[in-house]
Amino acid sequence: MLAAAMTSSIGAIEGPRRVLEVGPGTGPFTKAILRKLRAGDQFDLVEINENFCRTLEKKLLGPYRGKHPRVKIGLHCAPIEEAKLEGPYDVIVCGLPFNNFPPKLMRQIFRRMFALLKENGELVYFEYAGVRVMKGPVLDSAGRARLKRIDAYGKSLRRHHDGKKELVLGNIPPAIAYRLKGERKNSTQAKSTQTKVTGGAKKSSGGRPRRERKSA
Repeated sequence: MLAAAMTSSIGAIEGPRRVLEVGPGTGPFTKAILRKLRAGDQFDLVEINENFCRTLEKKLLGPYRGKHPRVKIGLHCAPIEEAKLEGPYDVIVCGLPFNNFPPKLMRQIFRRMFALLKENGELVYFEYAGVRVMKGPVLDSAGRARLKRIDAYGKSLRRHHDGKKELVLGNIPPAIAYRLKGERKNSTQAKSTQTKVTGGAKKSSGGRPRRERKSA
């Protein structure tokens, strides 16, 4: 049910569509996206985990290419901040578990996704309902402060990008799908959104906060 909510807008777009999926993992949203594609569409996926990339290629993308040669599919095994992509995309579907990320990394990822999103395109992401409420009591003060900044940044995004939310009670566990609209490329809205919430995690010795694919 969550996959249907996350991909519902793809079918409403006329003509060739350009779709980007960020953080597909093992492919629960990928399967739903593939069912909606048609000849002339382009579908790019960005996944940081090499094992997931191999699984996606072997079980989903490779077989699909063989049956649908007129759909262009590209798999990029890299962080979204570094993936070599050319926008704009009509729809971006993001399956990353932002409640596990440092706030600074979350902002970097959204900044890149909005740069790739078509004006008035749609960016969809999700979180499990009540996840921060459940996590709060088992975290230390730094962890609770991190979740508070993530929550504040999400609210800022939804204010600035005509945010809509859909509660998917039939999912296990229940989840919320958030829809954000692409910005006008000549506006200063992106800068305003990115600077609305300050703070973030310290960088690792390698210079950029590292992340792992975990459930939200």
